[in-house]
Amino acid sequence: MTIVVACGAFKGSLTAVEACHHAAEGARRAHPDTDVLERPVADGGGGSLEVMVAGGARTVPVTASGPTGEPVETSFAAIDPDTAFVEMADACGLLRLPGGEARPLEASSRGVGEVMLAALRSGRGNIHLGIGGSASTDGGAGMLAALGARFLDSSGTELPDGGGALVNLDRIDLDGLDPAVRAARILVACDVDNPLLGPLGAARVYGPQKGAIPDQLDELEAGLTRLVRVLRAQGLDVDPDAPGSGAAGGVGFIARELLGASLDPGFEVLGTLTGLEDVLSAADLVITGEGRLDDQTMHGKTPMGVAALCRSHAVPVVAVCGRLDLGADRVAEAGFAAAAALTEREPDLARSIANAGPLLEEVAAEVVSRILP
Repeated sequence: MTIVVACGAFKGSLTAVEACHHAAEGARRAHPDTDVLERPVADGGGGSLEVMVAGGARTVPVTASGPTGEPVETSFAAIDPDTAFVEMADACGLLRLPGGEARPLEASSRGVGEVMLAALRSGRGNIHLGIGGSASTDGGAGMLAALGARFLDSSGTELPDGGGALVNLDRIDLDGLDPAVRAARILVACDVDNPLLGPLGAARVYGPQKGAIPDQLDELEAGLTRLVRVLRAQGLDVDPDAPGSGAAGGVGFIARELLGASLDPGFEVLGTLTGLEDVLSAADLVITGEGRLDDQTMHGKTPMGVAALCRSHAVPVVAVCGRLDLGADRVAEAGFAAAAALTEREPDLARSIANAGPLLEEVAAEVVSRILP
């Protein structure tokens, strides 16, 4: 008998790798003679690099620009001689803001472009790009600038980084794009379908999460609108309403329109790269989960992706989580044979987070015993 543990991160307490380790320990406690395999899962946001490494990829160190220009030590995951995975969050995402201080007008996507360029120059022409957890709303201008483009004002001076500067954009010079970029095949791991502009766009929906106040939201929206107008004035038939254009502050837009990238659900991208489906299809039971199972879970979050794969192979799946906000009927609707939460054992949230590892072992042992004799 084989149990596969495919958990995502329990944000604020356990990484996906740590969550899988503790859940696996609980499964072994419940069934000591069973093979238990650990397969951490992610959706392209923070922690995805770690998941790729756990799946067998090799990290290649890169020094890149953080969201406000300071150098950071990051890496890309070398999957094979032709393919690399790049995580935006680790290069220039929210977790890289110095002191955690938001800079919504100045934050830039330049760092992720620098990591992409390093991967391309290593000879890897297939780039899988995870864009969750971004700190910027610059329409992907910083990323494209790192790849060789120039964003110019009316005097021909290059604009400073950040979405706030785009209101002064007059022309984009694409002549300097690195040849490797033009030949690259880029796949973006993206879990949102927002357009670039408007009330459901990058600035209005996600700007507040990046620290933008109302006046700054107006400025960021104006900059993104200017970006679209300039591209159209230069003869490019761009579509800011295409699903995913508003992802990562507009990185989804620029990646699709100027780099020829395709946008796919993050869980599917990471799952394909790590061979997750092959492992799940041979399991007798799968354990998945993340920090919280609620109504948002039902709309495509990582545990639902695992459940869908299990359903397609008729493999039972159970869920573990920090907090469970779904009734029994919704748990069944999601496809889980059972679900259990850490807060069922430790109702105090602070203590539950502080002791997440041992509690997860107990919860996993209990839920496995409930399903397997």
